[in-house]
Amino acid sequence: MNESQEFIKYLQSLNHKKVLLILTRVAILLVLVILWQVLADVRIIDPFITSSPKRVMDTLVSLYKSDSLFYNIFITVSETVIGFVMGTFAGTLVAMALWWTPTISKIIDPYLIILNALPKVAFGPLILVWAGIGVQSIIIMTLAISLISTVISVYTGFIQTDEEKLILVKAFGAKKSQLFRKVVLPSSYDSIVGSLKINISLSWVGVIMGEFLVSKAGLGYLIMYGYQVFNLNLVMTGVLLVAISAALMYFGVSAIERHIGKKFNKEI
Repeated sequence: MNESQEFIKYLQSLNHKKVLLILTRVAILLVLVILWQVLADVRIIDPFITSSPKRVMDTLVSLYKSDSLFYNIFITVSETVIGFVMGTFAGTLVAMALWWTPTISKIIDPYLIILNALPKVAFGPLILVWAGIGVQSIIIMTLAISLISTVISVYTGFIQTDEEKLILVKAFGAKKSQLFRKVVLPSSYDSIVGSLKINISLSWVGVIMGEFLVSKAGLGYLIMYGYQVFNLNLVMTGVLLVAISAALMYFGVSAIERHIGKKFNKEI
């Protein structure tokens, strides 16, 4: 009975720590926003150049009244989700193919490193010529930025599987497909999850860069348009909307990962 009470107290302390952590994060954010506004009000910083929370709110209200706020958010988020799903799925498939054929992986490995090091943004004009002006160019830009990183991350997880486990399962006559499903894939769960989280940020970078180049709608378009007309309130509003949307997407993927992780742990 005492042990169960101690365990309940332990769980309560964990919950208190989580609540305290969340409140601390919120408090830091509020302090930064208030400090930003105060510095703008007393003219320590120029609100014309750095904007201010009040100006950002006014810009948000203006975008909402013009029915362009949620439309632009939807355009960018949908493009990001498409690029994220395609990049993750294609990257995982390529990593699986490389694990399945070690000889080809050894041949391709240096090319993957070189491609990952290249500044993909430099390919923007070429992508426009190849794919034309439209959503397809934005998706290709997103894939160019996120695909290689996903391949390298997931493939690294595959080849770092404990060799003793592989030898043990082989001793029982397991086929290569069974090795992958029963040993390699479960052992690489953390690497795959890590690549998902990295892929979120890379997908946002790809979409925003693509929208800078070709889009006529979206948060990247709002930022670029604000820069062109020197409306820095619109620029800061677009940047903050990107940050909020990316954070929500990250937390969403993390929640899905925790849900799948619980089922995964039960199964193994």
